[in-house]
This record gives sequence, C-alpha cells and structure tokens, in this order.
Amino acid sequence: MLTLDPTATVGSFVRERPSRSRVFENLKIDYCCGGKIPLAQACEKKGIDTNDVLQQIEASDAAADHSGLADADAMSLTDLADHIESTHHAYLREELPRLDFMTEKVSRVHGDKDARLLKMREAFVALKAELDPHMVKEEEILFPLIRQMEAVQPNKTIYAEEVASSIRDMEHEHDHAGNALEILRKVTDGYVPPEWACNTYRAMLDSLEKLESDMHQHVHKENNVLFIKALEQEHART
Repeated sequence: MLTLDPTATVGSFVRERPSRSRVFENLKIDYCCGGKIPLAQACEKKGIDTNDVLQQIEASDAAADHSGLADADAMSLTDLADHIESTHHAYLREELPRLDFMTEKVSRVHGDKDARLLKMREAFVALKAELDPHMVKEEEILFPLIRQMEAVQPNKTIYAEEVASSIRDMEHEHDHAGNALEILRKVTDGYVPPEWACNTYRAMLDSLEKLESDMHQHVHKENNVLFIKALEQEHART
C-alpha cells in the first residue's frame, strides 16, 4: 500500500485507489496525461495547498462507497486491454459521432453570438480526428502485442522494442487529446451554459463534460497502469 506521500506521482495515487480520481477531478488536477509528476508539484502548479489535498484523499479513502470504478491495477494486462476496449473504446465509438453532430449544429447556429463556439468545434474535430485512428492502432497493434507478450514464456523478450515504441506513440497522441480537452473546457467556461443556451447547446455541454471525465479515466488506465505494467513486465524478462 502507498502511504499518502506528496512526492508520489498523481497517477500512482489513482492507480492504488481509483476512487481518488474524484478528488482530482473536483480539483482539476490532471491524473492521466499529467499523472507522472509528484502530487506536491501538481498542487504547486494549481496553487493548491498539498496538505489540504492529502486530507481530501484521506476523507475519500475513508468513505464507505468506492463502487463504480474499475480497479485497473488488479487486472492482468490482457483483462485490462479487454476492459479498455469494451468500456472506453465502445463509449467513444457511440459518443463521438453524436457529439460531432451536436458541436457542428451548435457552432453553426450560435457561432455568430459567441465566436468561441467556433473554437470549440475546431477543438472537437481535432480530438475526434486523433481518437478514431488512435483506437484502431491500439486494438490492432499495441493491445495484441501486449496480450502476446503476456502469454509467452517468461524468458522471451521478442516484443520489448515493439511494445515500447508503440507505447511512446500512444502517449504522444494522448497528449494531443489532452490539449484538445483543455481547449474545450476553456472555451465553454467549464461546460457551463450561458443563460440563452438552447436545449441542444445544454445537452452538448453535458455530453462534453462526460466525455472529458471518461477520457481522464481512459488515459489514466493506459498511461499509469497498462503501459507502465507492460514495460515493467517486459523489462523483468531481460
């Protein structure tokens, strides 16, 4: 078990107890793409007192209900890859086309009233263009490699460079997706609708916020659990 050590990485806190992600979501601390930096450094960047954050984590740990969040660290590499495909990839394949329609409509109808909606649409198009081929590459290249790596004899290291190279590419694309999500949050005032927003506008913002939350969980499971454990397992063979 990890102690509540402020020098531990943000991602490691969530890897140990997924429910802690709710604390970081509320504080807008990046635990997925930015999960490899120490908690104290993440708090300093946000101007938040580290001790206050540790107290919130302690309170979260003490809460009775930690249900609803998968324990990625407890899964095998194969099971985690399967989980990511069946949960997060399936969600994106349903939600991205829906949001593509909604962001296009809202930006077209209301863009003359608020030019930031055009930036929102541009950021979403970039996000979708990143994620569609990204999922294919994971499902057809990286995840099969990880499953094969886990299945071979312990002294085999034939997948080391292929896995490491593919992981570097996926993490780079995660950074691009994270940048697009940051723009979406900024230009929508944190997904808060203006008073004049129509129902489609409001529904779009609600869906974008849910997309951001799911992406944070998704990228965390890959960057801070699946990828790290795959590299550790392959390194242990050498």
